[in-house]
Amino acid sequence: MKRMTMAASAAGALMAGAMPAMAQDLDEVRLQLQWVTQAQFAGYYVALEEGFYEEEGLDVEILAGGPDIAPPQVLAGGGADVMLNWMPSALAAREKGLPVVNIAQPFASSGLMLTCWKDTGIEGPQDFKGKTIGVWFFGNEYPFLSWMSQEGIPTEGGEDGVTVLKQGFNVDPLIQRQADCISTMTYNEYGQVLDAGISEDELVTFKYEDMGVATLEDGMWVLEENLEDPDFVDKMTRFVRASMKGWKWAEENPEDAAMIVLDNDETGAQTEAHQVRMMGEIAKLTAGSDGSLDEAAYQRTVDTLLAGGSDPVISEMPEDAWTSKITDEALK
Repeated sequence: MKRMTMAASAAGALMAGAMPAMAQDLDEVRLQLQWVTQAQFAGYYVALEEGFYEEEGLDVEILAGGPDIAPPQVLAGGGADVMLNWMPSALAAREKGLPVVNIAQPFASSGLMLTCWKDTGIEGPQDFKGKTIGVWFFGNEYPFLSWMSQEGIPTEGGEDGVTVLKQGFNVDPLIQRQADCISTMTYNEYGQVLDAGISEDELVTFKYEDMGVATLEDGMWVLEENLEDPDFVDKMTRFVRASMKGWKWAEENPEDAAMIVLDNDETGAQTEAHQVRMMGEIAKLTAGSDGSLDEAAYQRTVDTLLAGGSDPVISEMPEDAWTSKITDEALK
């Protein structure tokens, strides 16, 4: 009995001694989010909390974003290994000299839309003329500007154009009637408008997806030079595989996923009701995606960005801006 106890103690000591070594063997990955901690990024937090990253031999640090954080700059400066970014912003950065490459696309469809007061008489895009429209900037303005260019509507104001209001990341301009329409996401700001006591009957919405001008959102991007390193490619393959496992888990368990997000919100700014609702809408955008980039959606995004009239988002067709080799391997 004593020998067994001593053996068990020795085994326990060996295990205790091995744990730090095992932890050290995990490959570190730093993920830069596009915005603050919320259900928009639930799949990554789920993968972290449910141990999916650890199962793949990864030690993942999720870096929250915010209004003063530009993911491309963080990636360029070596502060992250992979970033989440909307494709318009990433392709614009690539054309300006930052060689970023899309390695996975968990979001299959866009959640971007314009939300307008119905009593303005707006029924279609041509009714935007003479109106004030709130638009997010910092790269988020590109889809809107391309859309207006395709509609032949100037964005410098006037009776035949639209006045663009540089919108903060809130819904105040609509509620306070400073704008006739504002930018909203199906999973976030639209709910905030309703929470302000405005009914859906008072509103008219235009989803970019329905208008045929949607651009891809929340893709995973890395620096092109890093893809020349086999070890980095292997690490990203494992990261994508675990992340997509997290996304599928979040889709199937939306309320539990929302609670995981809340547990990781160090600011305490998010509420349970808001995150549960957000996760329900986010699940619609990731539904059907296995992380692979849909080439037709990519081409639609590029065509939309090139159709910017005299001031297009990008001026030429991107080359080598995405790769399937990560998802091809991750999905085996």
